[in-house]
Amino acid sequence: MKIVRFKKGNEGPYFGVLEGERIRLFEGSPFNEDFRETQRFFWLSEVKLLSPTTPSKIVAVGLNYRDHAEELNMAIPQEPLIFLKPSSSVIGPGDAIICPSMSRQVDYEAELAVIIGKRAKDVREEDAFDYVLGYSCLNDVTARDLQKKDIQFTRSKSFDTFCPIGPVIENELDPSNLPIRSFVNDELRQDSNTSLLIHNVPKLLSFISQIMTLFPGDVIATGTPFGVGQIHPGDTVKVAIEGIGELINPVK
Repeated sequence: MKIVRFKKGNEGPYFGVLEGERIRLFEGSPFNEDFRETQRFFWLSEVKLLSPTTPSKIVAVGLNYRDHAEELNMAIPQEPLIFLKPSSSVIGPGDAIICPSMSRQVDYEAELAVIIGKRAKDVREEDAFDYVLGYSCLNDVTARDLQKKDIQFTRSKSFDTFCPIGPVIENELDPSNLPIRSFVNDELRQDSNTSLLIHNVPKLLSFISQIMTLFPGDVIATGTPFGVGQIHPGDTVKVAIEGIGELINPVK
């Protein structure tokens, strides 16, 4: 099912499940056992979709598609190369990505997001899916010029609005073979498949959980394929993953 988080005017935020063009309101949280359906509905057209999760952290993975490492002329890491994006960078569908004044090259990066469903620490690969609530689209927006300038990724990846997530959390999905694409102003820019991940979802979750505790709602951003490029104010960028949907954000 496609879990959404939304507001209607000043009401909410609520959680619900998308059923075609309407949302069935659920009580409680999908990260708790009290998540249960009601008989109240909202039309999708009358609500504002929010980021479907409010993570304590986003653990992102760099160079996890071989072709992306090659386009950046960077060596392929033998272990997952991880970095953090702050929770303050998260925005939802339709929210604007703001290009910061200190950067002259802001890039999009389409990624599959793994949404953690319960506390995860020292998880074995074979048990990894027990800790996953579902999957979403994510745009790992990056100030590429600052990434090249700095030794590490923190500044280039952490600006407010640099982590759009959404529009839903799909919890009935096999993440191992999903077409993933990005578009800028409806022009196809990235066209790949999650089957080409160097380190797959179980490997990533197990590896990360041996370093830090993952909490319900936390996000693993699994990396981006070949075809990253620049966005400018006035553009519209879209991340599309089969089985999940389309995450669309304007650029300002």
